[in-house]
Amino acid sequence: MAAPLDPVIAQIIPMLPLRDPTVMTPESARDSLRALAAARAAVPPPPVDAVENIKVKGGSAPLDARVYRIGTGPAPTVVFFHGGGWVAGDLETHDRQARWLAIETGAVVVSVDYRRPPETRFPGPFEDAFAAVRDVFNRAAEFGGDAKRLGVAGDSAGGNLAATTAIACRDAGIKLAAQLLVYPVTDVVGGYADARENAPFPSRTENAEGYFLSRAVMEWFCGHYLADPGHAADWRVSPLRAASLAGVAPAIVTTAWFDPLRDEGAAYARALEAAGVRVKHHEGAGLIHGYFGLVDASDVARAEAQRARADFKALLARGV
Repeated sequence: MAAPLDPVIAQIIPMLPLRDPTVMTPESARDSLRALAAARAAVPPPPVDAVENIKVKGGSAPLDARVYRIGTGPAPTVVFFHGGGWVAGDLETHDRQARWLAIETGAVVVSVDYRRPPETRFPGPFEDAFAAVRDVFNRAAEFGGDAKRLGVAGDSAGGNLAATTAIACRDAGIKLAAQLLVYPVTDVVGGYADARENAPFPSRTENAEGYFLSRAVMEWFCGHYLADPGHAADWRVSPLRAASLAGVAPAIVTTAWFDPLRDEGAAYARALEAAGVRVKHHEGAGLIHGYFGLVDASDVARAEAQRARADFKALLARGV
């Protein structure tokens, strides 16, 4: 029997944004995530030794990025992609997540502000993500000093970009040490509106609403990301549909039990394992989508996020 919803998180859900797609606009979604981040301004951010705003290469032009460092010696390097349904989220909304990633892995974290839809639809965000990772790989000495300990990480839509970028890196001969996929989007075919495509993933029905991220909001996100619904079958959108996952980087995959994305994330972990990829899956018992952003409030969320980052740290330390 699954663990019950964490009571602390149950109290937080009514205060979370992005829950009504009937009134959401891209700008309102962005504003609400920024407001949520700003509401925690009185709580000191997790301390790192250095934070620097830089530029990295994107698919068509340089992108804003932010580097977080612990210490000054050589360290693994992680390229991080924020969540927010591709549409929302930015360097500020995910500043705390990037800090915790640096603190708990010891890696230099490069958080990338990729272009977002609807202004830039697929494949723009994917192209930005891959270009950024290639750039950081080529400049490894500038960041962590060791290209053999390079990883990618992301949450939700950022987890989707991390997963698809890991496949692209394999195909380009760029060896990654690890990937951290936090409740990732892995199969967009049907846009979350097609009952036949939803059927293999019971969580899309069980958790369709009531637990922060809803299936209806996922439909809204997909509608903004894809100019053509047919693009959903492309592995650069739906990594679960890739012809082969053999040879991609070892992975830590986290899901949340009360999340419509739970079962596609679990399916991706199984698919990676079936392809011979080293995988560890954290199921997120009692948790909801977005719990990595709730670690200041929930002990359950904090412990689960720490376990996932510890496993990611171990993979990075092994290198390639």
